Amino acid sequence: MSVKHDMEPIPATDFPENGTPAEQLKFLLRYAVKAPSSHNSQPWLFRITDDVVELYADRSRACRVTDPDDRELTISCGAALHHLAVAALYFRREYDIEAFPDADDPDLLACFRLGGECDNTLEDNLLFNTIDRRRTVRKAFKPDPVPPALLTTLEVEAAPGAWLHVIHSEDERFELADIIAEADRRQWANKSFRLELAAWLHPNKTDSRDGMPGYAQGVGDLLSHVEPLAVRTFDMGEGRAAKDRELAIHSPALAVLGTDGDAPIDWLSAGVALSRVLLRACAEDVCASYLNQPLELPETREAVGRGIRVDGSPQIILRLGFGPEAKATPRRAVQEVLL
Repeated sequence: MSVKHDMEPIPATDFPENGTPAEQLKFLLRYAVKAPSSHNSQPWLFRITDDVVELYADRSRACRVTDPDDRELTISCGAALHHLAVAALYFRREYDIEAFPDADDPDLLACFRLGGECDNTLEDNLLFNTIDRRRTVRKAFKPDPVPPALLTTLEVEAAPGAWLHVIHSEDERFELADIIAEADRRQWANKSFRLELAAWLHPNKTDSRDGMPGYAQGVGDLLSHVEPLAVRTFDMGEGRAAKDRELAIHSPALAVLGTDGDAPIDWLSAGVALSRVLLRACAEDVCASYLNQPLELPETREAVGRGIRVDGSPQIILRLGFGPEAKATPRRAVQEVLL
């Protein structure tokens, strides 16, 4: 029996109001799996026991070349954890989160305990209603500027646990764009990187429930079949570097999300902050995409840290802007990620 792609909006009316906590948690996980993840790898697993859901890192889905320390993997799991919290508040349920509750089990990233009924706010509802609308938009944005007041709001949303540094200086923007281009050249020259990337690229018409279909890259049906082979075979670093440099320079807003520390607990916090920023931006119809290449190489990651002149560790590079419309990428169904 095939499992349907979890791409369609989830009817909130299906929430089992009178169900058991375990039934309610299973329903809420349908929103958690909508979270963004590196390469759309969806590197999370969940175990439900009564009123608790445990969040585990699924290291079998790790990207060993671009993410050897599972930093981005943990960030992705943090975003799923926040999506779960947003859904709980929408359905007026309290919750408690304990991060890394077992020192002997580093795969257990968090325990999420569902509580009793509570009131929610308009902001809670606003964030929840963006979960099904949020997309990663990899194409160029419209030239319309992102309102400065919203950028200030997003900086506030990143805290506590993380910070968001919006690039305002043209010199800083060009410096970051050059670092992004250099990272592109270095990554694409590495055949292992190309093989790993190609493994997550899928044709537009596919039964795969993870990875990046061609349409997510702006690739048509025919080329989407050829793209993985081309990526494996050819060093397209110069072309990618030029394209991403232009995206960075001309994006209406460019920002770096980071943390004061650089341990797994900080990476999890970065994922929670990323989810807050993305959902709040989406509520104002602002889209986001990533230019994380420099953060996947030690030497260029250090260069980013020096370039933005902010104490701490950069974790995510975001570009922000309006449109164009993007189609949802597939998600694994909840039953596929339950232990």
